[in-house]
Amino acid sequence: MKWLFAGLAALCISIGAGAQEALAPDVLVRNVTSEVLDIVRKDKDIQSGSTRKAIDLVEAKVLPHFNFARMTQLAVARDWRQASPTQQKALTDEFRTLLVRTYSKALTEYRNQTIDFKPLKAQPADTDVRVRTEIKQSGAKAIELDYSLEKTAAGWKVYDIEVAGVSLVTNYRTSFANEVRDGGIDGLIKTLQAKNQSGEKK
Repeated sequence: MKWLFAGLAALCISIGAGAQEALAPDVLVRNVTSEVLDIVRKDKDIQSGSTRKAIDLVEAKVLPHFNFARMTQLAVARDWRQASPTQQKALTDEFRTLLVRTYSKALTEYRNQTIDFKPLKAQPADTDVRVRTEIKQSGAKAIELDYSLEKTAAGWKVYDIEVAGVSLVTNYRTSFANEVRDGGIDGLIKTLQAKNQSGEKK
């Protein structure tokens, strides 16, 4: 999971600043990087592994730019249709909490990696784009990190990321399908709740 944490750390330091929603997606990602990097570099608590402060930073700078409903729907895949609205909300809430904890953990592991932004290959009228970046770290191979974003009425929203060619949403899909097969939608919800409760205790 180390490579995933490295990639997610870059995600956490690359998305934010709701006031800049009108910007092109690649410009948005690039412009806010310096802001959050500066926060991480100056915050000794986050550098020392403070999950609480990392979560606060993720809540403030990252979450407004995610479409967790779509991320959850893509991860649950065809089983999403059999979930009631109440179950869909529960799944989205628990998946959101799971991802927040994962991102926060990644952020505490940030160690001055640099990010190379690739030219955006998109047309002005496009509403679904991929922003490609590369994480460079001393003494290790560079990691490709791509963001999938969609343009909504509320601005550009992230609905998936790929780390080294592996989709985060797809990565969860198999395990979610297995949980639904064994225990139904409620079984998946209980599994996510258990993971989140375990994370809180830690």
